[in-house]
Amino acid sequence: MLGWLSPVSEADEVSKALPNIVVIYADDLGYGDVQCYNPERGRIPTPNIDKLASQGMRFMDAHSSSGVCTPSRYTLLTGRYHWRTRLQRGVLGGMSPPLIAPDRLTVASFLKEQGYATACIGKWHLGMVMPKPLTTGTIKRGPTTNGFDYFFGISASLDMPPYAFIENDRFTEAPTAVKNLLIVNGKDGRRGPAAPSFESEQVLPVLAQKSSEWISIQRDKPFFLYLALNSPHTPLAPTEAWKGKSGLGDYADFVMQTDGIIGEVLTALDHAGVAQNTLVIVTSDNGCAPYVGTKVTQNPRDSHDRMESVAGLEAKGHFPSGPLRGYKSDAFEGGHRVPFIARWPKAIKAGSVCDQLVHQADIMATAADILGSDLPDRAGEDSFSLLPLLTGDKEPIREQSVSASMSGVPSVRFGQWKYIPAPGSGGWSEGGGSAPIQLYDLEKDIGETSNLAMQHPERVEQMQALLEKLIVRGRSTPGPVQMNDVKVRRYWPMP
Repeated sequence: MLGWLSPVSEADEVSKALPNIVVIYADDLGYGDVQCYNPERGRIPTPNIDKLASQGMRFMDAHSSSGVCTPSRYTLLTGRYHWRTRLQRGVLGGMSPPLIAPDRLTVASFLKEQGYATACIGKWHLGMVMPKPLTTGTIKRGPTTNGFDYFFGISASLDMPPYAFIENDRFTEAPTAVKNLLIVNGKDGRRGPAAPSFESEQVLPVLAQKSSEWISIQRDKPFFLYLALNSPHTPLAPTEAWKGKSGLGDYADFVMQTDGIIGEVLTALDHAGVAQNTLVIVTSDNGCAPYVGTKVTQNPRDSHDRMESVAGLEAKGHFPSGPLRGYKSDAFEGGHRVPFIARWPKAIKAGSVCDQLVHQADIMATAADILGSDLPDRAGEDSFSLLPLLTGDKEPIREQSVSASMSGVPSVRFGQWKYIPAPGSGGWSEGGGSAPIQLYDLEKDIGETSNLAMQHPERVEQMQALLEKLIVRGRSTPGPVQMNDVKVRRYWPMP
């Protein structure tokens, strides 16, 4: 067990060889927002993420479970596709009931069982049982009942009430005020309960501070940190130190600050003396949101709220999806193909690039494989271990994967082929043509410009059969058939 990691494999050295694991989860960071993924059509500097890639492995074909955030978070933490749950479409709210079942194993609860210290810092967005009234009592079924020893953060996206910090199972300041922290195009977004002192701009720096402090006190056991950032999701809230840095607007400034925060956490690992034996993964829950102004945005011009068009990011030379089609919410690649970078100096070759298909569900099985442990049959049903790829193997770990649009339309991969059993994007992007289904060869057409469904009916049938098999077996990994939580919606005429 783990002998390949160290020249010493004695029993008393095993615990020292167990790596720390840090997952940094950006919110709405596009594939092309990271400079090393988009050197020709990206204009936002991301030096810390780029440096991380130069020190580790950059995955070019990595996917979240959805084009929106709650579903992707569920899948990352459980190793199970979200569409096996009640969440067939959309996202939860800040006061929605929990999505993770009480008996569901998570990455955190698995690692905790293996002796790890565990912390979730940042955006949860997987539901909690809020106290009634909201200003009193404890919060139930949050991160600390899903395997995390410690939680500090917010219940959901920064544009969803309650606007307040939570530590473990209580608000740090009671949400006795009413605020609206989301202003889009000069108009109000969501008003709701808020802590009187809570403001958007403070959240990202506080999450970095809490993460660094937590890392600094870990001494006696390996640790797992899940840092779920609130950025660069709206509200676009760069601090004064970052405003104007990009020359491209608030969104690009917020991406730069996000990169800076990641740099702070990496520095904390260095200062704690644990960077060499820490697996760091940086990725994103979905693609860039088009409403931040990717093409044309509308800004208020004066106090009478008249609107003027302002050139979007693409017109300024920055393409947040890089070569991909679509944006957040879509079944197109720009919705769910995301940056995914892993650094682990003791095991990963610096500067390596992996073109194999991988999925955020795979983090669960990777953790188990690193520890030499088996997952129970009813856990990580859609998770394949990344460990062979991380250590230099070139063979695929998975032939297929499924991601979904905001409305639940699946995007099914099998090797180079991609199948969408519906017209259009399933999200906010227009296009897709009038054909009822779509088939793309991503090896030749990464931009999804040519629908080949009519030319390859046999391939369409194969992809339909694959999706049906993945649904009815309740898993995509080998093992006993499992039950889905609900009847999974189909998107094509069934016989």
